[in-house]
Amino acid sequence: MGWKIGTKMIHERLQPDKDTGMITQSITPAVAYAFKSADDAAAVVSGEKDGTYYGRYGNPTVRTLEKKIAAMEGAEECLGLASGMAAISTALLAFLGNGDHIIVTKDVYGGTYSFLDSLAPRFGIDVSFVDCTDTKNIARAMKQETKAVYMETPSNPRLTILDIEQISAICNEYDVSLIVDNTFMSPYLQNPLACGADIVLHSATKYLNGHGDVLAGFIAGEKTTIETMRKKFMGDLGQQLNAWDAFLIIRGLKTLVLRMRQHCINAQATARFLESHPMIEAVFYPGLESHPQHELAKKQMKRMGGIVSFEVRGGMQASKLFLDKLELAMISFSLGDTETLVQHPASMTHASIPPEKRACFGVTDGLIRLSAGLEEADDIIADLKQALDEVAAQMKILQ
Repeated sequence: MGWKIGTKMIHERLQPDKDTGMITQSITPAVAYAFKSADDAAAVVSGEKDGTYYGRYGNPTVRTLEKKIAAMEGAEECLGLASGMAAISTALLAFLGNGDHIIVTKDVYGGTYSFLDSLAPRFGIDVSFVDCTDTKNIARAMKQETKAVYMETPSNPRLTILDIEQISAICNEYDVSLIVDNTFMSPYLQNPLACGADIVLHSATKYLNGHGDVLAGFIAGEKTTIETMRKKFMGDLGQQLNAWDAFLIIRGLKTLVLRMRQHCINAQATARFLESHPMIEAVFYPGLESHPQHELAKKQMKRMGGIVSFEVRGGMQASKLFLDKLELAMISFSLGDTETLVQHPASMTHASIPPEKRACFGVTDGLIRLSAGLEEADDIIADLKQALDEVAAQMKILQ
């Protein structure tokens, strides 16, 4: 049937159990599976026959979730892994080997930067961090050894919006793969594969689960590529997602559309308030007309997301004091939960990036990233206001 996205999130790939009629998805934590014959076992291992043969390569609960996310992203296949970083590292290693080169947007998650800066060189992988808002920079950075372009849009933490369609066209011209981290958007708000990307990945720890009690990651794309990742990377490196966490994400997806709508409403209201407060030097939110890629965001995204980043006047001291004065919002490394979470990228998520590079990437000492929760918007704003007013008074910034 031609269901809309909210209905699909609830019903797609899920149906009552054929034996018991139960509506809730079953949890299958099995490691070993029995086969009727040696030939039957060999057919499953070789891929001739669909099935599960060992827990390190998946299980039925995870498989249900993989099929659901593949459908949501419009992908042939999907792979569930034990964390967002497992998804990122697997996607990168599947396309890159010794002597290969990758182009990465300079405004990127600190964990991704750390992997590319510290581990990728050990595999002989060359990395170029470039400003991908100007697609000419991507073309200039291309080398004969370039195998992929990796990007986040919106980016973490400055919410830079990149044109997936244009960048995909460049990648096609140079015959390289485009990998897009879609964590900040979810399949409800943005579908990179429909815009020309080859691979889309998620940290399901964030919005897909939405309740702060799961670590998981997903990679979606063309079937042959995903199956290679399953057998030669996830399986061999032991990055498998467990059945219980898969069950929690299946449950979380049923409310994803409702949650994302409220996250977006609260983020928009919060961004508008922050833009008007004298203690704030800059606000980064694609839903604001002041955002440099506001028009692109309206074209590429269904809504503007639940993350707001902003710079507090007074730099490091003021930004940390601001965090300490908050009463409702909680200081946390994560995002996408029901609670409003805030963090200081320069000393937390992006601390692994050297100070001079952080400055180049736009991660200033005064930058704060806020993940708007599901509380009443007025309460979130009131908490931010009292904290900002307290910092202004204590540091005498606005006097």
